[in-house]
Amino acid sequence: MKRTVLAFIAATVLLIITVVYAATTGTLAVTPWRLVEGLWSGEDAHVDIIKDLRLPRIIIALFAGASLSVAGVLLQAVMRNPLAEPGIIGVSSGASFFAVLFVTLVPSAYFYAPLVSVIGGGIAFLLVYTLSWKNGLDPLRMILIGIAINALFTSFSQVLHFMGGLTVGTSDAATSNLAMRQWTDVSTMSVYATIGLLLACFVAKGADQLALSDATARSLGVPVNRLRFVLAAIAVLLASVATAVAGLFVFVGLLVPHMSRRLVGTSHRVLIPFSALLGAWLIVLSDTIGRLIIHPNELPASVIVALIGGPFLIFLLRKGDSFAAR
Repeated sequence: MKRTVLAFIAATVLLIITVVYAATTGTLAVTPWRLVEGLWSGEDAHVDIIKDLRLPRIIIALFAGASLSVAGVLLQAVMRNPLAEPGIIGVSSGASFFAVLFVTLVPSAYFYAPLVSVIGGGIAFLLVYTLSWKNGLDPLRMILIGIAINALFTSFSQVLHFMGGLTVGTSDAATSNLAMRQWTDVSTMSVYATIGLLLACFVAKGADQLALSDATARSLGVPVNRLRFVLAAIAVLLASVATAVAGLFVFVGLLVPHMSRRLVGTSHRVLIPFSALLGAWLIVLSDTIGRLIIHPNELPASVIVALIGGPFLIFLLRKGDSFAAR
């Protein structure tokens, strides 16, 4: 218990420090006190620029990191697979393709893109789940089919791009760069992500129950299939909205849940909020590094995450069964 409390405190402090640093550092650098004072008075031109250009991307990064991390936790519980992650099994690429296609065809209905992305993510998940089912869920088959579905939707997006369907500003799902996000994007992201994160906290007990074998869970009166559907729907909602607004990120839903389990254990009542906290920190940190490392140019936050997540995936695969047992 003490270790869990210390982990939450450390993660919260890291997140606050990173957010303050991200907000005050860059082409326009201000002190934290000047930032607070300028936001309060509304009379500082530099702070106004930071408010309109830097704060929206930070807030979206917070929500995107939390959403993708919790989506990873839920998908791993549903599939009983430690390698399940929205970006790997095709949920994110399906959401991205449908959102881009919708906004390309109906630009005036941009506000509904997150809803369409949820449909796309849901279709991708159902394809992976149904094609993987053969007398039960096979973790290896599921990952392989997920990779194939991911490649399929990614290729669809590329075809749309080369046909001229994507233009600058067509859809946020077409890029993983958090630059040029606006307060309207913050409003969209905050509404959908808050709903999804709250729902995830409510189903934490159900995620623990899915750790049991299906036969054991059913003998205890647990509606296994219904529970899987609910958890998967919440995970798809979180991952799809994050993709539609913040862009396509891979490895967040893989990296963060495993780090969180090693710090706070496997109980989803603790794991879900801690993963949200740690995921928010990871994306804000990655975006800040990408923004500053080759200044005045930028690296997308997804590139920084991939540089971390790729080696981590190799590490997990080499660990194999020891991670699957946790």
